[in-house]
Amino acid sequence: MFEPSVFYAVMIAGILGTIGLGGGIYETFLVDRVWPSQPMLIQPARGGINRKLFWGPAHGLFEVVLLLAVWLTWAQPGIRIWIWLALAAHLATRIWSFAYFIPMALRFETEPAGDIATAHKAATKWVRLSRWRLPIEFLAVLFLFIALAKLAGN
Repeated sequence: MFEPSVFYAVMIAGILGTIGLGGGIYETFLVDRVWPSQPMLIQPARGGINRKLFWGPAHGLFEVVLLLAVWLTWAQPGIRIWIWLALAAHLATRIWSFAYFIPMALRFETEPAGDIATAHKAATKWVRLSRWRLPIEFLAVLFLFIALAKLAGN
């Protein structure tokens, strides 16, 4: 039987995941192409963008609704597996982010300590590695929409 609360939780998780994926695409293809050579673009104290204003709420809301979807689909193994796969993919990127990307981003958002060449090299590495988060988050969103399609078919 179709349960609206389950359907809407998965749908909202999919929408929020897509918004986050869109933010990642924006940063990867527009912001990340420029900021390693112009770090002031991501330094709020110097008039640059404050990425925390987007990423804090985007991830927070997505994770709350994703966990709600896990809880609501617990009794539906055919749907639950897709939600768990989405959670696993998203969790992989979040662990990687908290272990490497976030601490480095916080350093880049302040004045570079040390020489410019070393800071640029570190920023370029960060950008190169960060691109790999997009396909993983894409999988999370894809898994959510597979779950949504299966729910709609029931």
